[in-house]
Amino acid sequence: MFATASGNVRRNRMSDFTNVMVNGKIAMKLSEDDKLVGVAACSEDDDVLLSARGGKCIRFPVLDVRVFQSRASTGVRGMKFKDMADEVISMTIVGHVDSVVGERKIFLKIQSAKRRAEGVDGGEDSVTDPTQLGMSLERFEELEAKDQFILTVTENGFGKRTSAYDYRIAGRGGLGITSIVTSERNGSVVASFPVIQSDELVMVTDGGQLIRTRVHDIRIAARNTQGVTLFKTSKGEHVVSVTRLSEVEDDGDDMEDGDEVTVQNESSEATEQASEAEKTESQHEED
Repeated sequence: MFATASGNVRRNRMSDFTNVMVNGKIAMKLSEDDKLVGVAACSEDDDVLLSARGGKCIRFPVLDVRVFQSRASTGVRGMKFKDMADEVISMTIVGHVDSVVGERKIFLKIQSAKRRAEGVDGGEDSVTDPTQLGMSLERFEELEAKDQFILTVTENGFGKRTSAYDYRIAGRGGLGITSIVTSERNGSVVASFPVIQSDELVMVTDGGQLIRTRVHDIRIAARNTQGVTLFKTSKGEHVVSVTRLSEVEDDGDDMEDGDEVTVQNESSEATEQASEAEKTESQHEED
């Protein structure tokens, strides 16, 4: 599945990209003012989630996009915008789950009540037993096993996790629904993708600051909310990159959680090249 900033999507078979020449192969035809923002493998059992800079998103089944025979096609409309300056910033493939609106509402209500009961969220405790709301325990556990969480981060350092069940499935080509409130406090969306509790995040600002944090510590909240502070940015400073780290092992650093560091103005590639040069020079001296 391909997605562009203008909201177009296209689906091709992987076999269309088996024989790639040294000088590359045309993957998708783009207009002069458009660009690719995401390419991902998918199956017919998946959904596509497009997230826009202005805080809107749309989720639709992969099957809503026909398989194209041409690699030079511009595709079809996946998402429209009210603001012509808005654009898609990310495409995510999420697993499709057959459920009715009532089931999703009950599931989200129970999950929220459980977090309040554990003291994670504020507010009064409420029903945590799905059978009291007309859902069997087996069905609740089935939905829980298939649940995914979408992380959304804004340029001013705010963000949240939201259950994928909160993103209703619609037909492609619409204006979408709110993924996060892009207020003056939050700014525009810079990243949106699935995460799991064991993941870690690395966020970098245009001012050269970096922070590393655990996904587990990021609050779970509904779509139509502003989120919480993930990175305290300075005035005029913006988050420009958010990277997910999975299966992270202890690297032995003494840095405390949430500590900020300044990014060195030297690329890792240059460092590796210098190291290799030093090894070679040392070897020559020994010879």
